[in-house]
Amino acid sequence: MNIPKKIELCNKPTRIEKLEKTSKKYNKNIFLKREDETGTETSGNKIRKLEFCLKEAIEQKATHILTCGGIESNHARSTVAACRKVGLNPIVFLRAGEVPSTSGNHFLDNLFGAEVNYIGIDEFNSGIDDIMKEKVESLAKEGMKGYIIPMGASYGIGNFGYYSVMKEIIEQEKLSNINFDTIVTTIGSGGTYAGLVMANKIHSFNKTIVGIPICDSKEFFEEQVLNILEQSNKYLETPVKYSRSDLKITKDFAGLGYALNTEKELQFIKDFAMTEGVLLDPTYTGKAFRGMTKLFDENFFDNSKNILFIHTGGVYGLFSKQTQIQINRLK
Repeated sequence: MNIPKKIELCNKPTRIEKLEKTSKKYNKNIFLKREDETGTETSGNKIRKLEFCLKEAIEQKATHILTCGGIESNHARSTVAACRKVGLNPIVFLRAGEVPSTSGNHFLDNLFGAEVNYIGIDEFNSGIDDIMKEKVESLAKEGMKGYIIPMGASYGIGNFGYYSVMKEIIEQEKLSNINFDTIVTTIGSGGTYAGLVMANKIHSFNKTIVGIPICDSKEFFEEQVLNILEQSNKYLETPVKYSRSDLKITKDFAGLGYALNTEKELQFIKDFAMTEGVLLDPTYTGKAFRGMTKLFDENFFDNSKNILFIHTGGVYGLFSKQTQIQINRLK
């Protein structure tokens, strides 16, 4: 099947490792797909999507890339870094009540010299799309062309990032002689999960693709994912029909809310670091992996033998949590 072209921007294939201690603890074979190793500046899952998004932007002769996210957005940081690699000008709109102290991803946005705009929370939530469109119109008046990448690059063209990763996983299965019956990923904007579902459906891989929301509800993301999948159809010669039966999204594990953490969540990240020598992030993988272990207790994964968890990166987000984590106070 023909899919859109992309730019090669990340390290691939990313390795898969078995979490021996965690597997023993939960009596499951649990593996980690190290998407946190896609790069340094572009570390994480977003660059997989951006390879397709930026190729389309260049084909459309864009001069500037506009995108948005939270103040510690992994997506914004990856977009800014990738833009610098390919010679495009990055403009980011970050959701913030006031200009925060510079750390983590936010620090890197500024280090890469992006045009950073701070948008109030209410204004961001109600009108970020219009704000970015107005910026595109402003650029056009100056003879420049803006290209908008939605939050998380979760839209039609970006979906092909994890469509491609799913095919990469299948090739790794053949080399390792392991069949992953279940693939688990966090859901923050929907594009990573949607891409995996798309490949699973089109190629009849017969995997159980589980999405664990770390913000918003199961019902919200079912609608969101189906919408993203429909957007991808315009790039295919033969459109694919999807329904809710193609999805397996769990209850949410948002806790206090997006990018907010309880002490128990941060303790889980510290325990995991001490047990497996792997860093989970506070916004996505920490909540989702912890959620997966809670679902073990609820027998959600009873029919799963070999589980592959997609580590979507986000380590830079830990640096903004230093005060809250207070390492000496955690066990």
